[in-house]
Amino acid sequence: EMLATGIRSNLGIQILGPDLAEIERIGLEIEGLLQAVPGTRSAYAERVTGGYYLDVHINREEAARYGLTVEDVEDVIESAIGGKNITQTVEGRERYPVNVRYLRELRDDPEALRRVLIATPTGTQIPIAQVAHITMTSGPPAIRDENGSLAGIVFVDVTGRDLGGYVAEVQRLVGERVALPAGYSLAWGGQFLYLERAKARLKIVVPVTIVLIFVLLYLNFGSVTRSLIVLLSVPFGVVGAVVFLYLLHYHLSVAVWVGIIALAGVAAETGVVMIIFLDEAYERRQREGRLWSTADLREAVIEGAVQRVRPKMMTASAILLGLLPIMWSHGAGADVMKRIAAPMIGGMISSTILTLLVIPAIYALWRGCSVPLADRPLPTNADLAQESTSISES
Repeated sequence: EMLATGIRSNLGIQILGPDLAEIERIGLEIEGLLQAVPGTRSAYAERVTGGYYLDVHINREEAARYGLTVEDVEDVIESAIGGKNITQTVEGRERYPVNVRYLRELRDDPEALRRVLIATPTGTQIPIAQVAHITMTSGPPAIRDENGSLAGIVFVDVTGRDLGGYVAEVQRLVGERVALPAGYSLAWGGQFLYLERAKARLKIVVPVTIVLIFVLLYLNFGSVTRSLIVLLSVPFGVVGAVVFLYLLHYHLSVAVWVGIIALAGVAAETGVVMIIFLDEAYERRQREGRLWSTADLREAVIEGAVQRVRPKMMTASAILLGLLPIMWSHGAGADVMKRIAAPMIGGMISSTILTLLVIPAIYALWRGCSVPLADRPLPTNADLAQESTSISES
């Protein structure tokens, strides 16, 4: 952003308009207004009219009396005052320019410059003051142009709060307190511009990610209910991510959203394994004829959930042990990596706990409602006799 627009801070407020003096006045007004906004570390408005210049106005009539042209006078200004490369010296493989101009003491103040001599065609030397007026003036040190308008920038550094919330407050405050004359407008840039672009993309990416996870789950299970139960792992993970981000005082950013999207996939993966174990225990008991009551269903769910504890803890431990060192890292890119890792660390902790506790309970409720156990046919005397015979034989 700095290379593209010259904005070297979190937020840059561009003031566009036809007059630099008015642009500077508006910039100073915004600068003073932002000092009182919580989260402002510094606010500095460009001084677009603070440069000093030495203007040489050539008097054409006076120069003509001495037989001089404007070019003759300007050659002296360029070479004697500014310095002019007239040749270069060759030192082996090296080349050095040879620059000619007056000694410093002959050009270090306006009075000395007025005494700079110009040779006339007749051979006489006259001071430049006889053919030109030398004055000190103020003007812009640099003229910035954006979209065909003159521009000035208020550089704002933000700390201690999220950039999006800060900009929303500042936009409201500037809209209420700063009156822009006709022909002047504000443009908001800096890292905030990237944040706005990222938010627009995330509004598409996040829903698409959730939908894709659901579609893949449905293709695997062939059941909407199972897919929705697995998707519960995603909010379970987000709960821990939000708590961990709050404890670390991290604000929402693009890196944080990337971590949350990655967390959604991992959380759904662990939920899949939980459902698979629960289904396996349920179907095995059903095949064996040991699923006649709610107590049997409860035992089946407990059996499946207990089998899931070890692989779930192994998965969570591997992810946590892999990501925790990032939180103590330093150097280039460490801040971004921490904000990607933080949601996954907090999310894996909460997802592990809630998946182990809540999903089995929801699974039991679903199984109990979808196939009411009370409506199953009770075992007949023949069934009981056959079962007792098989037990005695075993």
